[in-house]
Amino acid sequence: MTATHPELVRLRKSIDNLDAALVCLLAERFKVTRRVGELKAELGLPPADPAREAQQIERLRVLAKGAELDPEFAEKFLNFIVSEVVRHHALIARDTV
Repeated sequence: MTATHPELVRLRKSIDNLDAALVCLLAERFKVTRRVGELKAELGLPPADPAREAQQIERLRVLAKGAELDPEFAEKFLNFIVSEVVRHHALIARDTV
């Protein structure tokens, strides 16, 4: 068995740290969106807000471009997150009735 190159080990540790940070950030984001879902349910608002979602997608595409990240990837990522948020909001609304 050969030893792993030190640079590869260092890079993998960086990736592991970034993955941990992403998970923590997503958890925080979903805590906030949960409260949004509760508030929407209390106010009788629908789980989805297509206008807001479109604004967020455009905003994220601009941010991605500035960060040298593929805007298409960023949009797909946000669409996945938004679909989960809307699903959670629908569940909250159903349970609030």
